[in-house]
Amino acid sequence: MARFAPSEIEPKWQQAWEKAGTFTARREDDKPKYYVLEMFPYPSGRIHMGHVRNYTMGDVIARYKSSCGFSVLHPMGWDAFGMPAENAAMERGGHPREWTYSNIAVMRDQMKPLGLSIDWSREFATCDPDYYGQQQAMFIDMMEAGLVYRKNATVNWDPVDMTVLANEQVIEGKGWRSGAPVERRDLTQWFFRISDYAGELLEALGGLDNWPEKVKLMQRNWIGRSRGLQMAFSTIDAPEGFDRIEVYTTRPDTLLGASFIGISPDHPLARALEQDNAALAAFNAGCRRMGTSEEDLEKADKKGYDTGLRVRHPFDTAWELPIYVANFILMDYGTGAIFGCPAHDQRDLDFARKYGLPVLDTFVAQNNGQPVGNEAFVPPKSETVRWLRAYAWDEIATGEEAIEAAIRFCESNGVGQGVTRFRLRDWGLSRQRYWGCPIPVVHCGACGVVPEKKENLPIRLPDDVTFDRPGNPLDRHPTWRDCACPACGAPAKRETDTMDTFVDSSWYFARFTAPRAATPTTPDEAGYWMNVDQYIGGIEHAILHLLYSRFFARAMHKTGHLPAKAIEPFDALFTQGMVTHEIYQTRDAKGRPVYHLPEEVENGHLKATGEAVEIIPSAKMSKSKKNVVDPVNIISGYGADTARWFVLSDSPPERDVEWTAAGAEAAHKHLSRVWRLADGITQEFNEGGIAAYEAEGAGAATEGEDDLTLRRALHRTIHDVTMGIESFGFNTSVAKLYAFTNVLAKTKAGLAARREAIMTMAQLMAPMTPHLAEEIWEMLGGAGLVAESPWPRADPALLIEETVTLPIQINGKRRSELQVAPDMPKEEVEKLVLEDDAVRKALQGGAPKKLIVVPGRIVNVVI
Repeated sequence: MARFAPSEIEPKWQQAWEKAGTFTARREDDKPKYYVLEMFPYPSGRIHMGHVRNYTMGDVIARYKSSCGFSVLHPMGWDAFGMPAENAAMERGGHPREWTYSNIAVMRDQMKPLGLSIDWSREFATCDPDYYGQQQAMFIDMMEAGLVYRKNATVNWDPVDMTVLANEQVIEGKGWRSGAPVERRDLTQWFFRISDYAGELLEALGGLDNWPEKVKLMQRNWIGRSRGLQMAFSTIDAPEGFDRIEVYTTRPDTLLGASFIGISPDHPLARALEQDNAALAAFNAGCRRMGTSEEDLEKADKKGYDTGLRVRHPFDTAWELPIYVANFILMDYGTGAIFGCPAHDQRDLDFARKYGLPVLDTFVAQNNGQPVGNEAFVPPKSETVRWLRAYAWDEIATGEEAIEAAIRFCESNGVGQGVTRFRLRDWGLSRQRYWGCPIPVVHCGACGVVPEKKENLPIRLPDDVTFDRPGNPLDRHPTWRDCACPACGAPAKRETDTMDTFVDSSWYFARFTAPRAATPTTPDEAGYWMNVDQYIGGIEHAILHLLYSRFFARAMHKTGHLPAKAIEPFDALFTQGMVTHEIYQTRDAKGRPVYHLPEEVENGHLKATGEAVEIIPSAKMSKSKKNVVDPVNIISGYGADTARWFVLSDSPPERDVEWTAAGAEAAHKHLSRVWRLADGITQEFNEGGIAAYEAEGAGAATEGEDDLTLRRALHRTIHDVTMGIESFGFNTSVAKLYAFTNVLAKTKAGLAARREAIMTMAQLMAPMTPHLAEEIWEMLGGAGLVAESPWPRADPALLIEETVTLPIQINGKRRSELQVAPDMPKEEVEKLVLEDDAVRKALQGGAPKKLIVVPGRIVNVVI
């Protein structure tokens, strides 16, 4: 070839890898294993540059580890259940299965040209009956182990999608997909007992040394361990059965500032009172339409309803507090009731000011004892507090100690009990939709709720369903629900709820170890491949997916599906940044923005009309803003290696990377330059250079100074590129390869040294640009595939510099420098420094106050 032609070489090498089975994962007990996994995608229909970046990172690690002698597992699957498929069926007709599998086929065809080292033989989708059948089997095992239960619960109900939503899926009181006002309903739901593992899940975070600290912090906050007081306020003239209101508080040291009692609209007392109070019923109904995330509650205008009831303060029975139903309290957290302390809680203060309630300062606040204004004084737990009124714990030094003292005081006076609680609640998994994994239980009039027999699994979703109206088609299917009771054989009904799709993604990593097994996992394969050595995915999954997966791994161990070592399934976690792009827009006749794809714009104008476009700074790629770059277009224009090289080179992988046409063009030009260097060396070798090559390659003793300089640069590059990959610093590895390309282009070394250098460079580039590397390897006579060649090792002797440059600072300013041997003794360096002209001039015949030599780094002279 006379030119770099990615469109020709890339399919060639992809076919070669497939024919050789290069990336087929094999359990080889005599080799170390390495399991690298990227969070699997939802089959929406198109891949984007974020996918390219994510999977290229994993591919670099997989290829590198394979070259280092590991047996590598690098699989791919599809997180395929969920509402988008049902919505598509309702909007366009057809069936969710057809939409899903069609999208999978398209995305697979888009991904394969990237040349990823994926073992496609292990591919599966979570909507495959073989997959969700094993999930059903595990559900039954978890029922038997006491990890699953059913109860009545208040849930978020989307009246358009007609399904339950998690708190996080309610945005400003509306469903995250439908946009419909969400309602609070009481439904019987299935739950996983994840809260039983709250303490263990929290403590184990301390051992996840190779996880980002920000992810561990997010999980700690989500699990939310707190030390506090469980206590009760006695009610006055309340309805029968409500003589006490239980409260859990993390700040019992503020009990002297209590001003009111607040209860949730879903608290049993609120529900009892609303039966005979239309105004309260209307207030509660309005609260139940609110968003239930912490952010929504924080932003919402604080509203309350005075029930007219009172409680007695536990320290003084003559002290009465009003009971309000408040819109910012949820039954999901604590007991569904709080005592309000306005002086020391901003939310309570806002509420008290609105309803004219007392604001009782408990502490000597930071404003020298002046009354609390519009900002509550929240005493830090770690700092000293002083009390406004003397009490039993008056001499306590810090807020944290005050809390413990308050707990001891309350316990000794029979007011309450100190307890440790967690914010984490059990995982409600029931969803009222069709396109999900059926819950494998049967409802029998005689036997109650009975698990299906495992030999009857999978319970398959019926194909003959309609989506002509909202709701769960399983509820209205004429025959699917009808079945025989697995226990007594009498006519019974199947459960029509399906599982939350987070269940599907909470164990897929384990299924990849034995994707065709007749059980969820097999001991030999799970024992060999687990744990995932390197997991890669977005920060948006830092809490729920990762937390649920950690719980599921423990549940799978308890039920015999994973070894003990896998209860923490991901040894190392990396969260990559996004790929961003500028947004291009014009305005329509009414001044509304009209967005344009990058390929429609050139030099700040629309190609079609010449109209100037407004350029908005780079943001996350979004279909709605049309600032997306289609990887298929990039591959067809520049080649997959260019796309891979660019997403690895522009910034550290944990940060966002901005895709620009200029950046892609520069990446392509560089790879073309590498190609030309390799082609030139090949031509020189083939056109009469063989004899000279053989003579030059007779041994290192014949090397000239240029040859040795090149070899030193090569081995330094081997070392630096290796360290970059090992530390996830792919951009630094790329930078070292850029630099070495310049060295190779300018060197006057002989053919043998240059051939060795370009072939080694191909090995170093193979994880990033595998197609180009294979082509160079073949051109220059490399044996076999470069993908199967051992990783180059740096010669320690060639990493030692003959001299190092030591800057000489005089009173903190650089005045000179010194060339010395790297291992020169400190005393010898000091002698040379004192003989330096700049130092002698500065000393003027005197001696320095200090002479500090930092070996290999710098010399400081203080005069």
